Amino acid sequence: MVITYLNKTTKTAPLAVFRVFFGLLMLISTIRFWVYGWIDSVYVQPKFFFSYYGFEFVKPLGNWTYVLFAICAITSVLICIGYRYRLAIILFFLSFTYIELIDKTTYLNHYYFISILSFLLIFLPLNTYFSIDAYIKPKLKAHFTPQWTVDAIKLLLAIVYIYAGLAKINSDWLLEAQPIKIWLRTRTDFPVLGSLFQYQWVHYFFSWFGMLYDLLIVFFLLYKPTRKMAYFFVITFHLLTHALFPIGMFPYVMIVSGLIFFDSDLHEKIIIRIKKIVRIRPFLESNIIAPKTYKYSKIYHKIIAGILVTFFGIQLLLPWRYLCYPEELFWTEEGYRFSWRVMLVEKVGLSVFTIVDSDTGKQFEIRNNDFLTSFQIKQMSTQPDFIVQYAHMLRNHYIQEGIANPKVYVQSYVTLNGRLNKQFIDPTINLANEKDLFAHKKWILPFYETIKGL
Repeated sequence: MVITYLNKTTKTAPLAVFRVFFGLLMLISTIRFWVYGWIDSVYVQPKFFFSYYGFEFVKPLGNWTYVLFAICAITSVLICIGYRYRLAIILFFLSFTYIELIDKTTYLNHYYFISILSFLLIFLPLNTYFSIDAYIKPKLKAHFTPQWTVDAIKLLLAIVYIYAGLAKINSDWLLEAQPIKIWLRTRTDFPVLGSLFQYQWVHYFFSWFGMLYDLLIVFFLLYKPTRKMAYFFVITFHLLTHALFPIGMFPYVMIVSGLIFFDSDLHEKIIIRIKKIVRIRPFLESNIIAPKTYKYSKIYHKIIAGILVTFFGIQLLLPWRYLCYPEELFWTEEGYRFSWRVMLVEKVGLSVFTIVDSDTGKQFEIRNNDFLTSFQIKQMSTQPDFIVQYAHMLRNHYIQEGIANPKVYVQSYVTLNGRLNKQFIDPTINLANEKDLFAHKKWILPFYETIKGL
């Protein structure tokens, strides 16, 4: 059965269309960062950056960060037009991922999605049709490609959607309509629908529809009789979320990605339309007399098979790592990132740090805005790994200031999904001596409630 599947082929047009739109959207996203000044405010101005565990070697580059964004922009263009595609997608993956690893303050699920998607695209033949590469090297041209090359993208999208849906099967989301209730109540100024956002039934409708959409949309896209209607919901859902919530280019990425589920006839029509718009004549026109199927070499095929099996195995297992931790996931956020838990929590925190000189006993409070940006303070105040990293930074800073053995304590309070605030971190623990590890952080105080669900 596996061999039969691996021998199946399909037309290459869906990969070509995916490549064009992916490159275009990544270019627009990069330009947005540049135009709005986010490169400077997020990656250049901060004095301190929160690193990911295991990736501490990724350091901020200061003004050289602009070079990384320039590489992202240039490679996005090359990906779009299919020129030196393999090199372009590798450089895009490396530069984009490096940017995201500089500071986990900026972590968003869709940034992670772009990183792993661009990694996947390294191994797929997106440049064998309607590309400059195929125009320059006619031997590369192919009307057909192995079916699995298209299905790999579908599988990654299925993981994103279905895991997001499973994560929404929890008591806060379904029984309390939280945190949707909090967010919608602040959007009464929204055109047409705003007046409805104060009603409780609307909050529950959004919560339940969001869960069912994420869980089922892939299956409706895979089933041809429901595909067009499902794609209408894809467009409507993501445009509405884009209008309601500041989540950048992600809705457009998902709208465009949804096209991969359609038959190749639609993609060939899209390519014809693109040719007319940009007046490609005869440039990039196919001159293949007999239809040709793209084939990997046997050795390369085995290598790719091993890489992709490992890749998808990680994507399937990583979201479940939270089961290794004893406390409430939404409270501790241990195992929360990289698991497609999209928009499930609204947390607000207040953290007041105190430095104690071990030798003299003198102590003083820290003004967080002396060291962090307002956005970093907001993220730090609700996430334990941020808190301990910040404590280490304060320890090192005051050692340089002449305090031989500074102790770092924090009074931290957090509110989760509309609940009353609770003390978050044990105030008696000297965080200067604690380590930021994968192990459970015992100095996080208990939540004393249970949010039931997956």
